[in-house]
Amino acid sequence: MRLLVVSQYFWPENFRINDLVAEMVVRGHDVTVLTGIPNYPEGVVNSEFRDNPLKFSNWCGARVVRAPILARGKSSWRLLLNYLSFFLSASLVGLWRLRGQHFDAVFVCQLSPVTSAIPGVLISAVKRAPMAMWVLDLWPESLTAVGVIRSKWLLAFVGGLVSFIYRHCDLILAQSNSFVDAIKLRTGNDKRVEFFPSWAEPFFSIEKVEAAPEVSFVKDSFNVMFAGNIGHAQDFPSILNAAEILREQPSIRWLIVGDGSASAWVVKEIERRGLAGKVIMLGRFPLERMPGFFCHADVLLVSLKDEPTFAMTIPGKVQSYLATGIPIVAMLDGEGAHVISKASAGMACAAGDADGLAQLVLKLFCMTPQLRKEMGLRGKNLYMQEFDRKVLIDRLEHWLVRLRMDFPKGIA
Repeated sequence: MRLLVVSQYFWPENFRINDLVAEMVVRGHDVTVLTGIPNYPEGVVNSEFRDNPLKFSNWCGARVVRAPILARGKSSWRLLLNYLSFFLSASLVGLWRLRGQHFDAVFVCQLSPVTSAIPGVLISAVKRAPMAMWVLDLWPESLTAVGVIRSKWLLAFVGGLVSFIYRHCDLILAQSNSFVDAIKLRTGNDKRVEFFPSWAEPFFSIEKVEAAPEVSFVKDSFNVMFAGNIGHAQDFPSILNAAEILREQPSIRWLIVGDGSASAWVVKEIERRGLAGKVIMLGRFPLERMPGFFCHADVLLVSLKDEPTFAMTIPGKVQSYLATGIPIVAMLDGEGAHVISKASAGMACAAGDADGLAQLVLKLFCMTPQLRKEMGLRGKNLYMQEFDRKVLIDRLEHWLVRLRMDFPKGIA
C-alpha cells in the first residue's frame, strides 16, 4: 500500500507517529511523510537539521517531504504563525512536491493545531485517495481548556472548521472512548469513528537497561518522576504545591525529565519556593533514553489541569508508564484516571488537587517495595491486554486496507 502520512510534527521531534511510520515500512508499505521543519519544543529549528537537512529526508525507509514553516518561537504570535505557515506551506508546497505521485490512502496525525489536517483534506481530494485522521487533540475544546481563545465567535468559527475537516474524513480514529462521542456530535451518523489509543514504543521496557547517569544517586531516596512535555496543560503549579507540602520528607525527590513552554517558569518557581534539591529538572533527552531514566523512578507521575476536555483524554504517557511496570501516581480526572485505577496500577486523585497528590505520594512512599512492584505489574498486564503495539497497528493496517478497497481508484 502506498501511504501518505501528514503530520506537522515528525522525527527528530519525539511523537508516536515516528514509531507508527517505522512499523508500517517494516510491514512492507511504501510510506511518504509530509511534515514541517523540526522546531518542537525548543521553538527554533533543530540544529542538526539546520546543518544537514538531507540527513533527515529518510526515516527507517520512509521518504520524508518537508514543507518550509516558521519556527514556533516563544510568543503566542509566533506560535500562531507557526500553525498558519504549516497548513499553507504543506497545502501548496507539499502538494507541488508530491506531484505525479499516487497514494492508496492519506493518514493524518492530528495533534495541535487542527489546521494541520487541512493539507491532508486537500491532498486527499486532489489525489482521490481516502483519508483517515487520528484525533489526538480535541478542538476547539482544547483551546477553551488552556484559555487560548475566549471569544465565542472565534470558538464557533474553529468549531465549524473542525466539522468541515471531520466531514471530509473517510475514517476518524479517536485516542480515547470519550473522544468518540464528542467527534460524533460534529459528524452525525454518516462518518465512521473508531477508538484507537496510543501505545508505548517497543523499547519502553526497563529490563536490562542501564540507569541514566544524569540522575544522581541518593541513598534511600524515593523518586517521583515526571517525563514528557512541561506545559500549562500539565498543571505544574499543583505539582510544585504538592512538592512543597512534602518538603519535610527528606527522602522524597521529584525528578522532571522533559522540556516545554512552562519549563522556564518551573525553574524560577523551584528557586522561589526553595525547592532546589527536592524538585530536580533534568532536561530533555531522546525518547529511546527514557527507560534509563525510568530505572531511577519509584513511581511515575502524570497530571493534567482540571478541565472537562482533559478529563476526556488518555495522556500518551500513560501507556508508556504502564509498559514499564512501575506504579503510577496520577493527578487527573476522567478516562486517564479510570485506566489507572481500574487495574490498580497506581493511585489517582482529582485534577488540581495538590493536597491529594501529596497524600498519594506519601502512601506510595510508605508502601513496601513488594506491594509497589505488584501494583506496577498489574499495570504492565493491563498494557499487554489493551494497548499492545502489535494488536493496535494490526487493527489500523486492516482499516487502511479496507479504505483502499472500498474507495474508487485514485489518480496521481
